[in-house]
Amino acid sequence: MLSTKQFHVSALVFTIFIATPLLADDLTAVNGGVIAVKLPEGVATANYNDENQLVIGNHAIVAIPVEAEIKTHALKVSLEDGSTFNIEFEVIKKKYEEQRIQIDDQSLVTPNEETLERRQKEAAMMRTAYARRSPAIDDILPISLPVEGPRTGVFGTQRFYNDSEVSYSYHSGVDYAAPKGTPVSAPAPGTVVVTHDMYFNGKTVVIDHGSGFISVMCHLDSIDVEMDTVVKRGDVIGTVGSTGRSTGPHLHWTISLQGTKIDPEMFMDVANGLAEESSE
Repeated sequence: MLSTKQFHVSALVFTIFIATPLLADDLTAVNGGVIAVKLPEGVATANYNDENQLVIGNHAIVAIPVEAEIKTHALKVSLEDGSTFNIEFEVIKKKYEEQRIQIDDQSLVTPNEETLERRQKEAAMMRTAYARRSPAIDDILPISLPVEGPRTGVFGTQRFYNDSEVSYSYHSGVDYAAPKGTPVSAPAPGTVVVTHDMYFNGKTVVIDHGSGFISVMCHLDSIDVEMDTVVKRGDVIGTVGSTGRSTGPHLHWTISLQGTKIDPEMFMDVANGLAEESSE
């Protein structure tokens, strides 16, 4: 049972900022979404799904997996004095769209066994990147778009390739169309931890922004940074291309928080809202 003080904290102090109309009320989130929870002073950690969540200022940004169960969830808050309390919220189901895509090269839809070793190594490389939990970086906000252009693919869609009736994955990021060669910039400060030409994702750059916040930029025409390069927000890391499994020049942008892939635009709205609030 919570003490009177702890109950007061959990019931009255925290607030949740809404990033989309689908977050129906202050205690509701959608699968694949994010919520920002205002924390009291003296917080040591804010834990969800056995992961300490990204804390910016006095807010925890909680990443909800696409596959999250539709039920009541809890953010476990630990105070510096050793006491704990839960902030509960409901996850409601968001219906994601379907997208049907035609790929001329069938080997990029049903790859042959000769490419299996390469694909396994690349998958392991990305798992290692998503598992990084490096120290927090100061002045991480605001988050900027890595490229300007019309949105041609949204987060969470179930993708069907070449008239297949089976979808093997959801779209883990946002796509922006832009001419080949358009500069792509770092959305926030960080360190380059992957530069690789992937079988499916094409030429890819991964940036570690600290505290489990990872950006992935795919299908590049050129990679203009090296491993371990420290980048600032706005630094050019490559150019738009159509490498890998792609139907035309565009940038695919994925964001992972504590190993959970979330809607980059929703995250940017929430995070930048916090930046604006702190500057007032």
